[in-house]
Formats: sequence, structure tokens, C-alpha cells
Amino acid sequence: MLQEFRKFIMRGNVLDLAVGIIIGVAFTSIVNSLVNDIIMPPIGLVLGGVDFSQIKIVLQAAAGDKPEVAINIGLFINALISFLIISFVVFLLIRGFNQMMERLQKKEEAPKADATTKDCPYCYSIINIKATRCPNCTSEIKA
Repeated sequence: MLQEFRKFIMRGNVLDLAVGIIIGVAFTSIVNSLVNDIIMPPIGLVLGGVDFSQIKIVLQAAAGDKPEVAINIGLFINALISFLIISFVVFLLIRGFNQMMERLQKKEEAPKADATTKDCPYCYSIINIKATRCPNCTSEIKA
């Protein structure tokens, strides 16, 4: 079972997935910092000095050892903006990748030159496209 697990782990697509997850986690922290530290402060300033992370509906105030119970609307707004930014960046990446692939496919699909040969319908040898008789089997070829 251990050897089978090692074989599973060493497959290329599992390693690619692990790298993708690690990069995704790092990217998420960058986007969270972008939203919380760069985008939200100016938006809060424009809206009259509002700190979105502090917007909440208190259901029960803190009392003694009991912590406050609140619905954190501001944190949800920050998470929503992070999601939109990440979604937009992923959209741009996929769009760019698709455009690159289309360009590569167009380069590979070179225009075909007009055919100068054809197959004999009787012996299947290659003959000139203008031939009316096959030079190999001498069969008459209809146009």
C-alpha cells in the first residue's frame, strides 16, 4: 500500500495540483492584502471614513468572559471584493491563455497548397492530378 501511495503521489498531475494549490494560497493572501490594505481604505474614506472591517450587527454585547456575538457585514464585504478580484484575474489569465492557444493553432494551420497529385482509384498509387491514365496500372481514370 505504501508503494502504491508513493506511485500515486509521484504522478505528474498530483504534483502539478499541489503546486497550483500552493500558488493559489499565496495569491489569495496577496489579494486579501490588496483588498484590506489598498482598496478598502480609499473607499471607506470616500464614504465618510467608514472602516468596512468594523461594520457589524451586534446580536449580543460582550459581557464578562462571554465574547461579543455579531454579524460581521464588513468582513463579508471585504471577502466579496476579494472574490471578485480573484475571479477577474482568473478570467483574464484564462482569456489570455485561450488567445495565445488560438494564435498558436492559427500558426500551425498553414494554408494548404492546391493538390498536384491524386490517388489512382484502382491501384492507389500516387499520380499527377491531370493524368487520364495511371502510369502504374494503365487504368483509365475518369475526371
